[in-house]
Amino acid sequence: MPGLAAGKEIFEYISLPNHLYDIHILEWITPHTNESIKHYAKRMTDLIVEPNVILIGISFGGVVAQEMSCFLKLKKLIIISSVKSANEIPFKLKILKRIPVYRLIPRRFLESTKTIVRYGLGVKSTNKLNLYQKYLSINDTQYLKWAIKQMVGWERENEIDNVIHIHGDKDPIFPIRRIKNCIVVPGGTHIMLITKFKWLNTNLPIIFDGNFK
Repeated sequence: MPGLAAGKEIFEYISLPNHLYDIHILEWITPHTNESIKHYAKRMTDLIVEPNVILIGISFGGVVAQEMSCFLKLKKLIIISSVKSANEIPFKLKILKRIPVYRLIPRRFLESTKTIVRYGLGVKSTNKLNLYQKYLSINDTQYLKWAIKQMVGWERENEIDNVIHIHGDKDPIFPIRRIKNCIVVPGGTHIMLITKFKWLNTNLPIIFDGNFK
């Protein structure tokens, strides 16, 4: 499950052994008006037809994947650059729940991938800005405002059992100091799916097998 506003292209550098795994990339569907994240997650599970899968979610996709897991029997649930409960969401995002200025964000801002990357993901360097913005292919304003609202207002208090959390120690969106019980990727930022893909390609199969140390 890709991150907020990201399309399937975000996984282009992730490579797993073809003889062991069939990879299916889920894509965002349009949310209904005032749809809850739980209801949305239930609809997303209709896209999964295989039994006993390993479900991986990135950033906000990790939040949705956790809600999806409530309706599925999974082999493993893995989140990357995400959070496991409202307790791990930083205050700077939580404040948007009380002061929902995102409702006032103009359409031209949401339709610009460059502004989303620069201000939403905290990417400042020109090289990384150009690198990441090509992966944000979802610019539907209904979906984006819904997704932002669900992310900052996620109310899960209790972590889901057995979720495997992979997180970078340089993540500016979800700082590592608020994250507990995770596999730490040294130097990993919020976009480490791209910048640390070699680490992920090496270690994901080990994590799948339960042999990561």
